[in-house]
Parts: sequence; C-alpha cells; structure tokens
Amino acid sequence: MFGPVRTSRQARISLFRRTPEALAAILFWMSRAFVKEDVDPPERSGRKRSASGLPPGAANYITARGATRLREELQKVRAGNANSKRVAELEQVLASVHVVDPPDPASNSVAFGATVTVKDKRGRTETYTIVGVDELDFERDVVSWISPLGKALLAADIGDWITLEDGRSAKIVKIEA
Repeated sequence: MFGPVRTSRQARISLFRRTPEALAAILFWMSRAFVKEDVDPPERSGRKRSASGLPPGAANYITARGATRLREELQKVRAGNANSKRVAELEQVLASVHVVDPPDPASNSVAFGATVTVKDKRGRTETYTIVGVDELDFERDVVSWISPLGKALLAADIGDWITLEDGRSAKIVKIEA
C-alpha cells in the first residue's frame, strides 16, 4: 500500500530542472547561509541607529541636490538659534552621507538619482526619482533607494516591467539623469 513511488526518468529530471527564478532563489539563500545575522535590533544590542534611521554600518547615500538642501537647512537652523537638537541631528546626518554622482544621462539603466517614468498596462504614467532616505521630504514623487519600489527600479533597464507598490505592473519608458 505504501510502497516506493515510481516515476519515469523524464519526470525525475523535470523535478530538478532549474529555471532562472529557481536558480536566483537558490543563490540568494546560499549566499545568506554564510552571513552572520544580527537577531537583535540595534536598540537592544546597545548600538544606535543613525539619525537617518538606517541600521549601524549601513551606507547613507544621498544625491548632491539632497546634500545641498540639508546644508542649507542646517545654516538656517543655526542662524535662528532655534533648535540645538535639530542642529545636532543635521550635523550627524551630514557626517554620515555618501554623495552619489548623478547618473549618466545616456544610460538605459536606472541608477541612483535618476528620474524614471513608468507606464502601466492601462496607459497611466507615473514618474519617480530615486533618492536617499534623508531627502524624501524635499520633493514629490520620490522613492527611497532602499524601498521595495526603489530596489525594483534600480534593478531595471528601459523597457523592463516592474511591480509598483499597489501591485500593478508597469513598463519603464523613460530614464532621465
């Protein structure tokens, strides 16, 4: 009744056929197998998060435009002698940022700082600019490079399809520096 399951050689082979998606998943989990993970959040382990909210040791990328705006805000806050806590926070953020050069305008690939226009299957277009976590309040239609949408955009080229935050699929139709 519970004997061995007999399958043909072809069926056994197809069970182990690797698709590109399966291979990517295997490589992802294999690469994670040898990484020492920190199970305690920084607050419980005694380490402090940065003023940006990034975990300790994480790179804090920012566009040149965003860095300029933060410096201008710091000057205004210092000039007003209003809030020393905000001055300290801005100084800490500015000390931790890595300014990223603007993307190559002729590129067909999405890069940090690029403005990307996508078009969904119904013809609706949306535009996003990929920025650092400290510049999300400066402009409309910006997305953090560490957000799921930002990561999807950064992994794409013009003509690629991505999934938007609301689950719609959209094609990248334009990339600007």
